[in-house]
Amino acid sequence: MPHDSAPEQAGRSGRGGGEAVVVLDFGSQYSQLIVRRVRECGVYSELFPHDAPWERLAELRPRGIILSGGPASVYEPGAPQLPPYVLECGLPVLGICYGMQLLAQALGGRVAAGGGREYGPALVRVVEPDSLLFAGLPAEFRVWMSHGDHVVQMPPQFQPLAESEGGVLAAMARNGLIGLQFHTEVAHTDGGKQILSNFVLRICGLHPTWTPGSFVHDVVADIRRVVGDAPALCALSGGVDSTVAATLVHRAIGDRLTCVFVNNGLLRQGEPEEVQAALTALGLPLVYVDASERFLARLRGVVDPEAKRRIVGDAFIRVFEDAARRLGPFDFLVQGTLYPDVIESAAPERKAAATIKTHHNVGGLPPDLQFCLLEPLRYLFKDEVRAVGRELGLPEDLVWRHPFPAAPERRRDGRWSNLCQRGRPASRDD
Repeated sequence: MPHDSAPEQAGRSGRGGGEAVVVLDFGSQYSQLIVRRVRECGVYSELFPHDAPWERLAELRPRGIILSGGPASVYEPGAPQLPPYVLECGLPVLGICYGMQLLAQALGGRVAAGGGREYGPALVRVVEPDSLLFAGLPAEFRVWMSHGDHVVQMPPQFQPLAESEGGVLAAMARNGLIGLQFHTEVAHTDGGKQILSNFVLRICGLHPTWTPGSFVHDVVADIRRVVGDAPALCALSGGVDSTVAATLVHRAIGDRLTCVFVNNGLLRQGEPEEVQAALTALGLPLVYVDASERFLARLRGVVDPEAKRRIVGDAFIRVFEDAARRLGPFDFLVQGTLYPDVIESAAPERKAAATIKTHHNVGGLPPDLQFCLLEPLRYLFKDEVRAVGRELGLPEDLVWRHPFPAAPERRRDGRWSNLCQRGRPASRDD
């Protein structure tokens, strides 16, 4: 069975299905944040490279498009340009910062540098109070600006919706085409989430139906469809990602799932016993493998972080292949891969993206992988995984747990979720 198709199969039904908004990434540091904010409105969203073909976006049957900001100037040679389908598809479009400038340039407006540079907080005044985009917002509110260029002449038939205290056009619209010079996705913009909600719910006509409960329902059904009667092997670390993935698959296929917990020699003192006890209490069928010598031998003398990640990824797969020969055979390998893993690793579906860092469960996988990958969380962010974990009834200690080594994360109760070897709360520098 070819393994390269599996990430695009398993979990696909949890990706909106006609109730989605796509975000085109033009290089903004906030691009992922736009996706997260749209999802917080109860609508599925996904990030695509700015040069992604329409066929890729069409798989989600999107009902709206958001253009991110970016560091380039639209009038410079080689600057990322607006794909023709953005204006040809007939969908509502929201251009943010650089995205607004792209819309203006493509439709006959003019963008220029000059005295309108604004960085940081700014006061915006709404000049079109009947605009659906600003419904529920006051006539004036604070926003976050970050631009050197700005629209100095709107395209034909566009109307101004708002302007900044510095006299810069802050928002414009023509039918379903909207441009915003400020960043709605950051917390510094008052009512930014309300503006995005107005776009996706009022202007795109979507419904807030993408919830942890709907995700669990759809993905469990999807796993059953993809796996059929086949057995599956789960790479289970005891962290929240793999635990949630294992619980989803176990709910879908029951005891045809075998979970393998690998001791890679980098765990905290007492962690192997702690993880086994916690996962066994969940009713997950668990096999423990001590491969610490195998991992440490391969990592000995290696200092480059990218090389380490690839070694760890390959070593894990080899351990699972050994387990499959002993316990199997298995057709599927379950992993707790998350959406940031995919984005940062420049996975195959993000051909135009740059690698931020290779995650061992994405870019670290060997080309001769003998399993079909099953990654039900592949399009979720960490906070969404935790919400799904709660929906599945996992205890809070597991919902907030990280495998080691990992950076500590502050919980809502103020405690740090990672513990050091002797059980004390980890410091910020641990």
